[in-house]
Amino acid sequence: MVTSLLRSVPTQNDILVPETVLKKRKSQEKEREAKAAATEKKKKANKEKRGVIFKRAESYVKEYRDAEREKVRLARVAKQQGSYFVPAESKLVFVVRIKGINKIDPKKRKTLQLLRLLQINSGVFIRLTKATMEMLKIVEPFVAYGYPNLKSVRELIYKRGYGKVKASAHSYPQRIALTDNAIVEEHLGKYGIVCMEDLIHEILTVGPNFKQASNFLWPFKLSSPTGAFRQRKFKHYVEGGDLGNREDKINALIRQMN
Repeated sequence: MVTSLLRSVPTQNDILVPETVLKKRKSQEKEREAKAAATEKKKKANKEKRGVIFKRAESYVKEYRDAEREKVRLARVAKQQGSYFVPAESKLVFVVRIKGINKIDPKKRKTLQLLRLLQINSGVFIRLTKATMEMLKIVEPFVAYGYPNLKSVRELIYKRGYGKVKASAHSYPQRIALTDNAIVEEHLGKYGIVCMEDLIHEILTVGPNFKQASNFLWPFKLSSPTGAFRQRKFKHYVEGGDLGNREDKINALIRQMN
């Protein structure tokens, strides 16, 4: 009796799997394969991209080093000939707003808006042209500016760099930290800027796509300088204050505020 009952109970091999379950398993298997293939393809593409980025970074380092050596060589030649070497005027300016909204007339207010300097201690990179020079003269009682070097540009973008990212075409831009090269490539890839080093190079050399690169960067929100501003903050830099053009001395201020 017991043996006949055991024979009547179907085994796992005797039970037929429903067709819907089989179809689901098959589709899930296909999805897994497709996902694995896509992941592998992405890994391969990222590896190739890293190689390209590394080569670009190496070429930029060589370019910066060669430019510095050329400056030193020209200065030595000028000294040997008994003359002076005057380096070319910088095309790049970094502007920091150091004064608030008190006693500001509409023209200066509008100029500060055009320069995107809406808050105290905010800073932007600007291409130096006749028009921007006139704008800086208008807002000189509210800003400090000068010519940043490679170290300053790199530290600002790596430490305080945020991108202007739109979720959709009709949405307001969001302030997103530049933590990945993918963010830069997504928004500036069409201009040949695919990584942070490309962005730094474009800003420093004031390249052909400087406008797009500068507009992509959100105005830098800096801290109050360590050791504070000078006692006569609202006088010109040459008079012992902090306002106006301080040329390459801006790099010291960036170190204090970054």
